[in-house]
Amino acid sequence: MTLDTKTDDSIHPVTSTVIGESTKTVDDRALDEAAKYLANHEEFGPMTPEQEKKIVKKVDSWMIPLLVFCATLAAVDKVEIGTASLYGFQSDNGMVGQEYSWLGSILPLGTLIGLFPASWLIQRFPPGKLLATGSLLWSCVTLCYAPCRTWAGFMGLRFLLGFLEAINVPCFTVLVASFYKKEEQPPRNGIIFAYFSSIFNGFFAWIIGYIPADAPLLRWQYLYLLTGSINVLYSVFLWFVLPDSPMNAFFLTAEQKYHATQRLASNRTGIANKVWKWDQVWDALLDIRVWLIVLYNIAINIPNGGLQSFGSIIINDLGYSPLVSSLLTMPFGVLATGGAWAFSYLAAKWHNRRALTAAIALLLPIFGTALVYGLPQTNVAGQMTGLYFMYFYWPPYVVGISLIQANTAGMTKKAVTYSLVAIGYAAGNLIGPQTFRSDEAPKYTSGVVAMLISYCVCMLILMVYWVLGAWENKRRDRKYGKAEAVHEGTIEGFVDVSDKHQTNFRYTT
Repeated sequence: MTLDTKTDDSIHPVTSTVIGESTKTVDDRALDEAAKYLANHEEFGPMTPEQEKKIVKKVDSWMIPLLVFCATLAAVDKVEIGTASLYGFQSDNGMVGQEYSWLGSILPLGTLIGLFPASWLIQRFPPGKLLATGSLLWSCVTLCYAPCRTWAGFMGLRFLLGFLEAINVPCFTVLVASFYKKEEQPPRNGIIFAYFSSIFNGFFAWIIGYIPADAPLLRWQYLYLLTGSINVLYSVFLWFVLPDSPMNAFFLTAEQKYHATQRLASNRTGIANKVWKWDQVWDALLDIRVWLIVLYNIAINIPNGGLQSFGSIIINDLGYSPLVSSLLTMPFGVLATGGAWAFSYLAAKWHNRRALTAAIALLLPIFGTALVYGLPQTNVAGQMTGLYFMYFYWPPYVVGISLIQANTAGMTKKAVTYSLVAIGYAAGNLIGPQTFRSDEAPKYTSGVVAMLISYCVCMLILMVYWVLGAWENKRRDRKYGKAEAVHEGTIEGFVDVSDKHQTNFRYTT
């Protein structure tokens, strides 16, 4: 698709109109790619509310399904080890002691190491193509599980899978921030980061359960061949259709691309800039709000790491058959996804109360965890109710992602910050499986205690984040006055400057 461009394709110095500063010329290297795009493409009239609604609807109809299926299939690759265990994965491969727990922990360790190159890659390469490439690579790794029959081999595959999937969260986060306004991001996060994986995983496991025992391969091997093949095909499809930003979205007209880009100026977080800026690296490393979310991600994902590896096993311990256990894991996804949608919608509508919304959501998994630990194993209905409530840890995680999206400006700072936050995710998932000890089955006392402590720590962190953000906003109001809206027709909202150095930037709390 070709676009009408101005006769002069060069980018000329642009005058800054940042309130409170003297007029100055902005270096091209400081300009976001969106500013250059708007400067070099045909200008259109002001966007009407009807046009904006149509653009958002069209973006939703393409981006949400593409990202949802990618995120879901990637999550299936990670969590299906629990389903494979229902079909003899551990016994077939002679695993003893904590060997299975280490298979749960080695994946996030790979992610931890993979995030170092991921933070550089996400800043230098288009996020859509980067995500599609990563998806293809980790899908091929999934296929390699089927022929592997040694614990050491599985450790290597799990590490490599985690290393390659390190690009996931940074890519998804950048793409959402590149297409949506701040207030639009939480509900989209709630959909994209939905817990559909347990639904898909349960369905695949149910299909595998009907394979006869005398089939040429073991049932868990068919599970990996099925999911890996689907992922490979989808990754190839994703390469050709997933855009990197509104600027190259094939489903938008030239006018819609212009308006879809221009409307994001109010975010003051930019869309893309390929110049690595060390001052923004230090901004990220010295920003207490960044580290609070990193700590939050560690704490909230300790339960995630444990439940991913042991959720289906806990159900099996209640006396259900592998086939029934696989079906009973499907409501995990329904409840977690429904909760994520509901609390993300509340976070979007309840202005500057996102941290409080996430803290309230944490009461649900605390209740579920207490129920599972307090009720006897013979009370199967109560145990299952508590277990389903435990999966409401997902909504506060999703709401927490929206805080870092809304409050991080500057492409280099975003790359570093999103990677640090993903490191927190990986660290929590690394710790989680180790809190579930096989010799403590079926109560898993250490795992339960670790989850309860994690939830309480999360609530404390969220309240500190809320107070710090509100205090900083008031400090800026006193020093610079109330924040001015972005002036249409200027590059103010698309200068690649971190939030710390934007006098009109106010933090979402």
